[in-house]
Amino acid sequence: MIGWAEVAANACNTGSILLAGRNSVHTWWLGILGGLLFVEVFAGARLYADVTLQVFFVVTSIVGWWRWRRRGEGTRQVETPVRFTGAAVLALLAAAGALVACGYGWLLHRFTNAYAPTLDSFVLVGSVLGQFLLVERRVESWWCWLLVNTISVPLYAVRGLHLTAALYLVFWVNALVSLRRWRRLAAAA
Repeated sequence: MIGWAEVAANACNTGSILLAGRNSVHTWWLGILGGLLFVEVFAGARLYADVTLQVFFVVTSIVGWWRWRRRGEGTRQVETPVRFTGAAVLALLAAAGALVACGYGWLLHRFTNAYAPTLDSFVLVGSVLGQFLLVERRVESWWCWLLVNTISVPLYAVRGLHLTAALYLVFWVNALVSLRRWRRLAAAA
């Protein structure tokens, strides 16, 4: 059964994600609301890495809101441009991310009653990387979101979070569209 918190969290996150793809600063305050609501949803589904992730999203959404609204001191630059990340940095992030996800998955398996602790941990770590890259307006953030959404759709469906699973499928499509849009923005910068 779909609860009010799941509906409200998904509504906020849908708005936030669509606005992020359009490079809008309003993505952040909606993300804060969605993250707070999702803490309750994921705790009830025993997806503890996702609870941790939502707390992280709230904090980084505050930082993202500040960073995207910040104006360059003494310059005419109004916002940080969308840009690409180097291959060496991406390789390092991917290796570190896989290591952290496996370690956190082991901890959840060993010390909690978490459902699918390793997959849940990959959602956590991929989302953390994606969020950091998004805050810095990096094109590669959308690759992270594609991976996260690919794992999340079946994971949430199995836990009975059907509305969330369906929306993450929509988010997968949005990530693909946003990746194309941000590539153009970075190439033009």
